[in-house]
Amino acid sequence: MNTSSAQLTIGVVAPLTGRLAPLGKPLSYVLRALAPQLEHVRNDSRRYDLTVAVRDSRSDPEAARQAVHDLVGIDKAHIVLTMAGTQVLPAVADACEELEVPCLSTTFPWQAYVHSRGVGPGHSFRWTYHFAWGLDDIATVFTQLWERIDGPHAVGCLWNDDLQGSLLRHEEYGFAPVTSARGHTLVDLGPYREPATDFRQQVDRMREHGADIVTSAATAADLALFHHQARQAGLRPRLITCSRWLTYPHTHTTTAPDIHAELADARVATLVYWSPGHPYRSSLNGATCADLAHAYQQDTGESWLQPLGLAHALVETAHHALSTADDPTDRAALARAIAGTTFSTIAGTLDWKQGPTPNIALLRLSGGQWHPGPRGPRLAVVTNTGTPEVPVTGELLPT
Repeated sequence: MNTSSAQLTIGVVAPLTGRLAPLGKPLSYVLRALAPQLEHVRNDSRRYDLTVAVRDSRSDPEAARQAVHDLVGIDKAHIVLTMAGTQVLPAVADACEELEVPCLSTTFPWQAYVHSRGVGPGHSFRWTYHFAWGLDDIATVFTQLWERIDGPHAVGCLWNDDLQGSLLRHEEYGFAPVTSARGHTLVDLGPYREPATDFRQQVDRMREHGADIVTSAATAADLALFHHQARQAGLRPRLITCSRWLTYPHTHTTTAPDIHAELADARVATLVYWSPGHPYRSSLNGATCADLAHAYQQDTGESWLQPLGLAHALVETAHHALSTADDPTDRAALARAIAGTTFSTIAGTLDWKQGPTPNIALLRLSGGQWHPGPRGPRLAVVTNTGTPEVPVTGELLPT
């Protein structure tokens, strides 16, 4: 058996500083926790020393592109990992495509991943691969939540004027095809620029159309401002569903106590892509989802975060590709290994051969709601129609 050692490098672009820094914590933690499993990798009969090189995106697309150039040119990365940032993540993926280095990414609806890169569904990238869910999957989970409160409903859509908002409004890829088929009426409350300063126009449209439910993809600060101004106007949505930043505890993405109080009062419902109750295990160390969540809380003193599971799966998949590629030192062989992967991770099974479009592996979603608790907001799984193996841990509580 050949036991000679050669060097492989996993490159990581993470938001260590800047406004996205809270979203970089899960990946940084997972890299530290998995360090013992990332010292080497065995491919067939050969053992390779493994190095992990991390570069800061600084929460900025241009800095993220430079980070990729540094990882490839200086650190000699064989594969690049990244997550978080509606502008930063596509910048990393595009740079990897240009430099012909395999890239794995997550935490971004696949339609946004594709469209932000200037192409449409069906386009095949050679070097860049992503796992997540679709906007249609979010719409399906959210309609299941709305339908727990009578229905059908007039749903006020609080969507921004950027890529995320335009895709959510898209007649083919957005919310409308799913929600209209189930009898709900979407009321566009009007686009807004982030960060928002005034939502009175949107509140007026909510009143005008009798919308008793609101759906959004807003930041914690913007959603809190909308909820505050709606209450001032005598309106109180029976339910708010919000994706994107509100999949994180709002206490994690902002330090403002008034925002915490406002959103605790709103009882925001959101999508759940990972939780301690998900029944999956790590391929690297056998840890369960509950093990990972508990370790994070013990080590950081903070509550578990949904992206923990995806960060862990990101590293698992890179390690798997390096372990199974025909030649792990060859970037093209690594890209082919990812493209052919069907693989069980702590975030569930990832299958790039059966995705909704090339280069995408699909994750299934549950529905959750933030419930106030003595230690801060608690994310309860309240519907598991699409993920029956995930236990329900709470009831949907309308306001």
